[in-house]
Amino acid sequence: MLFANKTASEKRAALRTDLESGKLIQAPGAFAPLVALEIEARGFEAVYISGAVLAADLGLPDIGLTTLTEVAQRAHQIARVTDLPAIVDLDTGFGEPMNAARSIRMMEEQGLSGCHIEDQVNPKRCGHLDNKSVVDTAEMARRVRAAAEARRDPDFVLIARTDARAVEGLDRAIDRMKAYVDAGADMIFPEALENPAEFEAVRKALTVPLLANMTEFGKSPLLSKTELEALGYNLAIYPVTTMRLAMHAVGEGLSELRANGTQAALLERMQHRRDLYRLLRYEDYNAFDRDIFNFEV
Repeated sequence: MLFANKTASEKRAALRTDLESGKLIQAPGAFAPLVALEIEARGFEAVYISGAVLAADLGLPDIGLTTLTEVAQRAHQIARVTDLPAIVDLDTGFGEPMNAARSIRMMEEQGLSGCHIEDQVNPKRCGHLDNKSVVDTAEMARRVRAAAEARRDPDFVLIARTDARAVEGLDRAIDRMKAYVDAGADMIFPEALENPAEFEAVRKALTVPLLANMTEFGKSPLLSKTELEALGYNLAIYPVTTMRLAMHAVGEGLSELRANGTQAALLERMQHRRDLYRLLRYEDYNAFDRDIFNFEV
């Protein structure tokens, strides 16, 4: 139908080009296909699909309870509606190295442009919570190597995330990052860095593209686009921002409806029907339909 115009290969090639440009790519999180359309309409360069958000959408905590099938299905629904490259969180790869390989292959088949896998022990937890556990470096390197070898499209971006900063300290975490690059990672995601100096230290230690997680209420400072570009980072994700905004508005709206018995006072805080229809391209669908049914029986 009238979804994205670009093919998966074209979106992956665009992501590769942007990562080499020296500018910072901003990728807000999309918890639904409709949100991905809004992210594109607002002029962003990429869409991020958070594992924590997918779990929350199912009413689950972010502790590794979602399945590969659930993540693949939702990621496909989000990625297919936009011309922006979509990057998805694959947690620990859903199992052993062979499972990680299958996960990568499935993400390629679902039209994603990239993904990240992490070095936490499964069951995992949110990267900005305390008392995390990580597998040893060699085990994570096997996950990364298996994932890299499973790729068929060389433009698919494989990102290795390490949660070791909070467990082993920054120096050991950087050693892990280097090992993951050697194993085949295209990009590194250092989770839960605590200050700009740590972001800078990682950049100085590595030559590959770097991802910065700008999640709210976490351990990392909320650095601006200008600050991250100056630090040499290539991609910033805002994984839960749109869901937090939406759920705050939902909570306030439901309180108003419950208290007063009507939503009349909320109309100015709602997306208007015309704006929704514009985002969904209703007129284009109507034109498409008229072009097909242009005869009489």
